[in-house]
Amino acid sequence: MVMDEETLVAEQTEETPAGVDERRKWYVIHTYSGYENKVKTNLEHRVDSMGVRDKIFQVVIPTEEEIEIRDGQRRMVQKKVFPGYVLVEMLMDDDSWYVVRNTPGVTGFVGSGNKPTPLEDAEVKKILKQMKVAPARPRIDLQKGHRVKVVDGPFTDFIGVVDDVNPEKAKVRVMVSFFGRETPVELDFLQVQRL
Repeated sequence: MVMDEETLVAEQTEETPAGVDERRKWYVIHTYSGYENKVKTNLEHRVDSMGVRDKIFQVVIPTEEEIEIRDGQRRMVQKKVFPGYVLVEMLMDDDSWYVVRNTPGVTGFVGSGNKPTPLEDAEVKKILKQMKVAPARPRIDLQKGHRVKVVDGPFTDFIGVVDDVNPEKAKVRVMVSFFGRETPVELDFLQVQRL
């Protein structure tokens, strides 16, 4: 049985319970970019079919929720925090190393030389806690100089150029032309669409 992300985070933010093998460590595996979900699925199937559930415990893709604005619509998407990387909690030995290393899509472990380096417990707790508590934030694909069209509000259908982006407030300042002069207008990310 594979734990869901919330159960995993809840357990990792607690102190290590008595009776848990201290040799259990978190390792980072490198994957082909965009194949993280496939690697997670393949690895979980291999763990079950090869009978190493007692050595490989959890496979996690660190993600956070983000608000994406596309076609003027707000959508929640899962953004990978570390694209191309997957976390694995395991007891490192020849069998578990072989299972992970030979999973399709895995290019190797992160570490020095041929020796995988485990993550520090504090690092793991921080990553897993961030997955749980990170507030959704808008995805920003606007930069100074981009041409945009205003799609909402009193300036609807005006075309302008981005002058400033404020991700903390989810605002963008756009220079629009009306009455023959450039005027700065502060808008919400949802109110503009990149051309």
